[in-house]
Formats: sequence, C-alpha cells, structure tokens
Amino acid sequence: MIAIITDSTSDLSAELKERYSIVSVPLYVLFGGEMHRDDIDITTAQLFKGIKEGQKMPSTSQPSPAEFAAVYAEALKTADEVLSLHISGQLSGTVGSARLAAQDFGGKVTVFDTGSASMGLGLMAVRAAQLARDGKSVAEIVSELETIKAKSYIVFTVETLEFLRRNGRIGGAQALLGGLLNIKPILSVKGGRVESSGRERGQKKATANLIAQARDYIAREGRARLAFVHTPGGEDNILEVKAALLGADFEDAGTYNFGAVVGTHTGPGTYGIVMEPLSA
Repeated sequence: MIAIITDSTSDLSAELKERYSIVSVPLYVLFGGEMHRDDIDITTAQLFKGIKEGQKMPSTSQPSPAEFAAVYAEALKTADEVLSLHISGQLSGTVGSARLAAQDFGGKVTVFDTGSASMGLGLMAVRAAQLARDGKSVAEIVSELETIKAKSYIVFTVETLEFLRRNGRIGGAQALLGGLLNIKPILSVKGGRVESSGRERGQKKATANLIAQARDYIAREGRARLAFVHTPGGEDNILEVKAALLGADFEDAGTYNFGAVVGTHTGPGTYGIVMEPLSA
C-alpha cells in the first residue's frame, strides 16, 4: 500500500481528500499577530476581510521537517511506502522540508516536486492516489506524474496588482501604473515558476485571454483535464470562463477556491484555469 501525502497549497477540497485518502500538511499564514494553519485555522475570505479592515499584510511559511516526519511516521503505520507531492520548489521551500524529513525513513518515502501549485498540484495528488489504488508502484506513478508535469499549465489573472507589489513580486511604480491604466496581468505557472503571459486592458479582455489560452491548450493536447480556481471576488468571472468553454473537448475537474497561502500572494478577485493532459 502506498500513502499519498501533499500540502495545503494543493487547494484540494475536503471531499477529494477524504475520497482518495490524501493527507495534506498545512503551510502557515502569519496574520493578525498569530500563526494560522492554512485550510484549518483561516480561510481566504477571513484573510481578505482582515486586510480590508486595516490589518497588516500577511506572510507565509512552510512546514518544518519535523512536521513532515510526524506525518510520514503515522502513514507508515499502515502503508508500505509514502509518495509525498508538493508545490514547486521554485515557489516555496516546502519540498525541501519534505526531503529532509524523508531521509530518516530508509527509502520508504519518495518526495516529488510537481513544479506546480494549487490544483495543478491537487490534480497530480488525485492522479497519484488513483494509480496507487490501481496497484501501480511508486516508480510507475512518478513516471506518469513526470509526463503530466511536463505538459501541465496554469494561467490566471488578478484583480489588483497591490498584493503582488506587497509581496515583492513587482515594483511599486509598475503597480501604480497598472492600477491607473486598468491593466490586468496574465500570469502563468510553467516549469515551476510564475511568469508573465501577457497583459490586457480591463477585465473582459483578461477573461477572453484566459479562454483563448484554454482553447489553444485543448487543441494542442487533443484531450485535456481542466480545473477552475478563484479567490473571493473571482466567482462570476470564472463562471464566465466555464460558460465560454462549454462544448470544448475537456474533462471538467471542478471549481475550487484558492487557499489562504496562495491568496496571500494573489489577492481577491483572482481567477484562473489549471490544465493538464488527460491520460488515456
């Protein structure tokens, strides 16, 4: 038996974690003078409400190796091996903590850097759990995940550049100019990094850009699986995206909320699409 472990930046729903017996190790959000466990002690909506009321901008931190070690030890009471999947090492030190912890388990724990985040990570965790239930070995599962990792893609846009500025992702002048001109950046996660994928003037054009990129991906891959993600304030826009893609050849993996850790860096009104090839 193989136990599947991930972290809270996977943004998996409680239903999916329960259905596939996936254990999620929480990252932390420092906010209001307290350390909160992501997806347990604080929601994205609570985070944005506090910021709107004047609280200091939050920061985030990764779990410690000791926390991972405790989860691995518990899992190995009933499982023969552990496969631990995590947010891109270029976006967080989480996978580094997991690898340090894994060293103490004599090869029974395999740590996989998905090169992704949010439901890009979440979908891979679900796929790993499905393959494990089908009797695949850790090596076979990792081989399929590598194929998905090479072709997975996330594209999203944000309502305001202020959160990216406060978290050091862009400069103040760039944020001010973008706000004045109503510029909406189009951002992507590819190759483990968040990169610029363009910019549009206004929300409608930003939404159209995301829709066009999804259609291009579906056409290129032939068969695709899409998940839709958003923070509070992005619900109507993601519904528009989904409506525009009706009839396209993809499997709808559902709509999910960005957790507080991801939301800390993107802000309210963020919405996007997670895309991966659909396995035969």
